[in-house]
Amino acid sequence: MEQLLTLDKELFIFLNGLGSEAFDGFWKIITKQLYWSPFFIAVFHLLQRKVGWKNLGIIILFLAVLITFTDQATNFFKNHFQRFRPCNDPEIKDFIRIVMQRNSYSFFSGHAANSMASTVFIVLIMRKYYKFTGLLFFFPLVFAYSRIYLGLHFPSDILTGYVFGTFSGTLFYKLYEIFYKRYL
Repeated sequence: MEQLLTLDKELFIFLNGLGSEAFDGFWKIITKQLYWSPFFIAVFHLLQRKVGWKNLGIIILFLAVLITFTDQATNFFKNHFQRFRPCNDPEIKDFIRIVMQRNSYSFFSGHAANSMASTVFIVLIMRKYYKFTGLLFFFPLVFAYSRIYLGLHFPSDILTGYVFGTFSGTLFYKLYEIFYKRYL
């Protein structure tokens, strides 16, 4: 396990070190969900055109519960493992690029888990309507990488968030299917 954690820190230092001050502002924008609103609105618009307003409302309700579930599970794990964020890790904090500072714990990334969960859920719904829905996975990849760039998460935090998000998104899609077949 120690070897994995060491490798994780080394990979983080490499990826984080690829950044430059000229791009810091860009990655600060990328990491905020608010700035992704036009993207979300466009996806919801495409979805609404295929499923109608009523079903879109149900999908949004499922998404809200999914994000709440994923977020609370993430907080549970963070408080259980209590892993320092890279920006607070005494072993590396003095020689990494710290663009943003947070005092909460690191393992695992809520940004990665929530973005992957919501993307998996939406892709599973949209795939029968649109050919290139897999391109939506660009969102969680870029969104979560911003956390490494900014000095807030290790790669294992991101990967674990992706795995948990994939599981959560798939589970909620299955629940949505059951609800849809039974009540709509």
